[in-house]
Amino acid sequence: MFERIRILVTSRQWEAFIVAVIIFNAVILGMMTSRQIMAEIGPVLNALDAIILGIFVIELSLRISVFRLRFFTDPWSLFDLFVVLIALAPVSRGFSVLRALRILRVLRLVSVVPSLRRVVGGLIAALPGMASVVFLMALIFYVFSVMATSLFGDSFPDWFGTIGESAYSLFQIMTLESWSMGIVRPVMEVYPNSWLFFVPFIMITAFAVLNLFIGIIVSGMQQDVEAEAAASRDAMMEEQSSMHDDIKALRREVKALSAAIAARADKG
Repeated sequence: MFERIRILVTSRQWEAFIVAVIIFNAVILGMMTSRQIMAEIGPVLNALDAIILGIFVIELSLRISVFRLRFFTDPWSLFDLFVVLIALAPVSRGFSVLRALRILRVLRLVSVVPSLRRVVGGLIAALPGMASVVFLMALIFYVFSVMATSLFGDSFPDWFGTIGESAYSLFQIMTLESWSMGIVRPVMEVYPNSWLFFVPFIMITAFAVLNLFIGIIVSGMQQDVEAEAAASRDAMMEEQSSMHDDIKALRREVKALSAAIAARADKG
């Protein structure tokens, strides 16, 4: 019985079924935000949501029974457990905010689909390198914010009156959202040479530093993929070594059996 449960939980068919249930649940949770739909088929949607939650509870129970303590050492399994426990929490009065958190169940797709796990693993692996880029970005923003406040604060106090306001305006410029007609061109009408300030800022932040984020994330994802590939190669080599040992043992048994048969034939 235990072996059947293990085969079921680790099978691709079961994985595809859970993915389909998660997607179906996401659709239902989206429909439950519509007052019109809830007024028409609200009880049906609530019943379906309860059934899906029951499926998640059963699935987690099966995984815990199969993996036991290993279940609680796997971060993705703990994430699944956390999401389901949130869905099981009461949703009345002070806990009503947890009703909105039910949509977190959709994030279980990340833990179920291996390709999504690799992407998230790459992002997590890139976090240490991203910290240095964040510090560099903060330093650049501080320098340019002080300069912008000193240069343009008197004429444009709403945008550059303080360091905080300057940093927010520069952030908008960095994202290239209405940066030209919204901020830079009005400033250039008063300060014609202000483009000497804004253009280098955009070149440094939008085109240089932000690309460092992309490079670090890609590098982290590549390292994660290489580590997974190395683990697969090691597992394959270990399996091949085990098969090689089994073949050697089988050959020895065959030789011993052949020798025994030959000895009996000589005696006969």
